[in-house]
Amino acid sequence: MKADRTVDCVGLYCPMPIVRTSQEMKYLQEGEILEVIADDQGIKNDMPAWCAKTGHEFLGIEERDGEYHVFVRKKGN
Repeated sequence: MKADRTVDCVGLYCPMPIVRTSQEMKYLQEGEILEVIADDQGIKNDMPAWCAKTGHEFLGIEERDGEYHVFVRKKGN
């Protein structure tokens, strides 16, 4: 999946991947996609829950070599 912006959260643990995601979303326009790269397994549950709470669209998770690549589409401001 092609992302418009990527944030690297490898080595960060809960809640920092969500905090960094929230910060990065400010730089995206509505409809653009953010890729979050993390190695904290908690992101598999935390990101869908955060998206449900904030209204952003959770697009999925790809696991590659011990890292999670999470994709989120920005909804309105």
